[in-house]
Amino acid sequence: MTLQKKPAPHYPKSLLSHWGAVMLRIIAIGVTWTSVWWLIVGFFLAPIVPGGWLTIILGALVAVAPLLVLVGRFRGGYPSKFTRLFIFRPFWYLQLATLLMALAGVAGFIVGLPFGAAVAAGRAAVLGVGGCFAVAIVVGYVGSKQLRIKQLNVAFSDLPAALDAMRIAQISDLHVGPHTSRRFLDKVVQSVQSAKPDVIAVTGDQVDDYAGDVKDFAAAFSALSATHGVFAVAGNHDVYAGWRQVRAGLEGMGVTVLVNDAVEIERGGVRFWIAGTGDPAGAVGPIGRDATVAPDIARTLARVPTGAFTIVLAHNPALWPALADRGVQLTLSGHTHYGQLSVPHIDWSLASLFLEHAMGWYSRGESQLYINPGTNYWGLPLRIGALPEVTIITLRSRSEPSPVVAS
Repeated sequence: MTLQKKPAPHYPKSLLSHWGAVMLRIIAIGVTWTSVWWLIVGFFLAPIVPGGWLTIILGALVAVAPLLVLVGRFRGGYPSKFTRLFIFRPFWYLQLATLLMALAGVAGFIVGLPFGAAVAAGRAAVLGVGGCFAVAIVVGYVGSKQLRIKQLNVAFSDLPAALDAMRIAQISDLHVGPHTSRRFLDKVVQSVQSAKPDVIAVTGDQVDDYAGDVKDFAAAFSALSATHGVFAVAGNHDVYAGWRQVRAGLEGMGVTVLVNDAVEIERGGVRFWIAGTGDPAGAVGPIGRDATVAPDIARTLARVPTGAFTIVLAHNPALWPALADRGVQLTLSGHTHYGQLSVPHIDWSLASLFLEHAMGWYSRGESQLYINPGTNYWGLPLRIGALPEVTIITLRSRSEPSPVVAS
């Protein structure tokens, strides 16, 4: 059995109907996508692989079959550890590999065409990219286990004296499910707690697409504690999973969940604010709108006095410009994963191709943003350059605001 039956969530019939329509579209697109790439790969490899086109067709059928398993989500099914590790994961590997190999084959065909060696060049490109992808799987898997502890000093000209040396531990994009290594999650907890943080910020995507995953999250992170508390916001995958259930699970383990809200905290006689936004997935997403978690910046900061030092957790860094316009001193985000592929020395990541704010630090006037690369992975355990990270941020006073990497 690859599906463990759990009590079916009580969703409105209209929502179930919408989800069903979405799933049918996803399956249709997935089958079309897979067929195109496998036809291209087959064109180059069928003449040299045992079984020829029969082998290619069987490979394509195996590659597309996991899409049917996803339908179980809308019948109350909950994918087990086995399903996620041995059905979903190979599915994503095959989808990515065939895409890259097909594109390489087309490029090789075009390059070889003027020399009368189009098929040979295309075949060589397909095999070459396939070999490189196999190596990348190994390197990326090792990288996904290399937890990095990043220490940062962040300076502000308007930092109250009582907040100098205050420590914030940020973790993000954990995507926890039954398949997630408990050994790795224990390492994350130990790294956070050993820093003796004053605040712990969990900046979204706590679960791996299913509301039931929050139980695994709670089992792994219930021991987290900090002087001023543990705070969390919604990420897009928490919304897709079913935000109300995820939120209930987080609050049940003692986490302060902030959605378009802020709390006042006192430290050394000084008051500061920690706020959390909603997520854009609540406004428009593949399973429909959820107004309870859609971002509302005005409401997020409604209770914060003008000029008060404020730390905002916003899963999606696209919300930062609006926060900066309102004078928020520090925003902590995640979401991008740096594309799980980056070259840190030149501040480039795969996410940089698509996003204005993709990785690391950004500043505008007195406002600063830090984007955590994610403390785990999503989809594939494949991280090259963009290592999983626990960020330890120490606030400092300075005449000119600027981040300084301590180590």
